[in-house]
Amino acid sequence: MSNAWTSINQPPELKIGWLDWLRVVARAVPLIVLVFGGLLVLLVVRAFEYPICGLRRPVTPYITQFVCRGAFVILGMRFRTIGTPMKSGGAVVANHASWLDIFALNARKRIYFVAKHEVSGWPGIGWLARATGTLFIRRTRSDAVAQVGLFKERLTVGHRLLFFPEGTSTDGLRVLPFKPTLFAAFLDPALRDKLEIQPVSLCYTAPEGADSRFYGWWGDMEFGPHLLSTLAAKRQGGVTVVYHPPVRVAAFHDRKVLAKQLEATVRAGLEDHRSG
Repeated sequence: MSNAWTSINQPPELKIGWLDWLRVVARAVPLIVLVFGGLLVLLVVRAFEYPICGLRRPVTPYITQFVCRGAFVILGMRFRTIGTPMKSGGAVVANHASWLDIFALNARKRIYFVAKHEVSGWPGIGWLARATGTLFIRRTRSDAVAQVGLFKERLTVGHRLLFFPEGTSTDGLRVLPFKPTLFAAFLDPALRDKLEIQPVSLCYTAPEGADSRFYGWWGDMEFGPHLLSTLAAKRQGGVTVVYHPPVRVAAFHDRKVLAKQLEATVRAGLEDHRSG
């Protein structure tokens, strides 16, 4: 995780006993069956869906939603939403706290992630991302024009594109400044007049008695140990996804102002949740 946010104090290392391993197996086996079984079904359906519908995906996103909702049931995590997901195509921005964000954001709303190009080559994760319609981009100014074309193509067919403007994940207790680079594409005349962006706050609640950063995945943390600690937890916490009202891009003439406004909304949602 290059250029990743990190903190001085790392959460305590979870020691896994034999009872914990039983929980790991009891959760991991059905989770693996769900995820890879769902992926297999998705690929089969997509083989028929793509020739008929092209970029439009009228069926396969529902398979992704089913898998993501089922994952929280298997993990024993509480999942709830507040607010109303936007109905039309557009963009969605959220804070980034964990690999669990992928499940939380897909469980309620049909979305397509926008990720840096390097992710497409990651073992396992890159394959899953491509199968579910992730849009890969290079976050450089020289590619800004190409990005507008890619975004316009997806938005024209009604896709909702999900961005993590912080550029890295955190411990789930804070929202980092949103990087305004990507927002420049939204202000292009080809997009700005009709585009809306919905800010979303991801709020994790740790298991009772656990470190408040339990679900956070950041810095140099390895995925394997973090996944094991989640699977081994005797009690689970939960995640709340807060959907804020969408904002019209046409109301803004500066990408930095737009980024600041969305950042403030997402941060307020997280702080409101943490304050009870």
